[in-house]
Amino acid sequence: MTRASLEKQPHEVASMFDDVAANYDLTNDVISLGQARRWRKEVARAVDARPAQKILDLAAGTATSSQPFARAGAYVVPCDFSIGMLRVGKRRHPWMPFTAGDGTKLPFKDETFDAVTISFGLRNIQDTDQALRELYRVTKPGGRVVICEFSQPTWAPFRRVYTEYLMRALPPVARTVCSNPDAYVYLAESIRAWPDQAGLAGLMQKAGWSKVAWRDLTGGVVALHRGVRA
Repeated sequence: MTRASLEKQPHEVASMFDDVAANYDLTNDVISLGQARRWRKEVARAVDARPAQKILDLAAGTATSSQPFARAGAYVVPCDFSIGMLRVGKRRHPWMPFTAGDGTKLPFKDETFDAVTISFGLRNIQDTDQALRELYRVTKPGGRVVICEFSQPTWAPFRRVYTEYLMRALPPVARTVCSNPDAYVYLAESIRAWPDQAGLAGLMQKAGWSKVAWRDLTGGVVALHRGVRA
């Protein structure tokens, strides 16, 4: 396979992330023009992890996104379906409980976590509705979900420039730092096909989440959605 399709076959997407695992964090910093670190900080603030809380970080990759929760004293489970990502993460953070898992059938009991979060991964799961229901299932009553995902810029002129960057500039930039630049062509296409802010909020509500709201980051390039399990 040279490019994953938008049908998001799990084995193809997992293989794609296996291929880019070693330089994944570096590549994200480069292609986001340094914004990825700011987005991670905003996720950490929204999750608001506390000591002794249990946090699920789904699509955690190498667990870079999990570190703020661990530093806050929470028990964090980084979960991903890419074995390559998990291996790289385990080498970097051997003390963390890395767990292989499919977002549509999570390997956890009902009502396990105080908070669940997923950053830039929901878009890559084959069945978005089922993933949102699974996140709901494993969250304790009163617990929260935080979803950080690419979205639609709210200012039309910027939206046109951003779309051009995704399809024309992103693959060449990725080629300079990534062993599989075709993976980033897939990512660009998946971003364009993803629902906008209100669309994702509607899917969350359909899955059972209440008090759903979102906040735009970087002009809507990314949106931070939140919800509560009743």
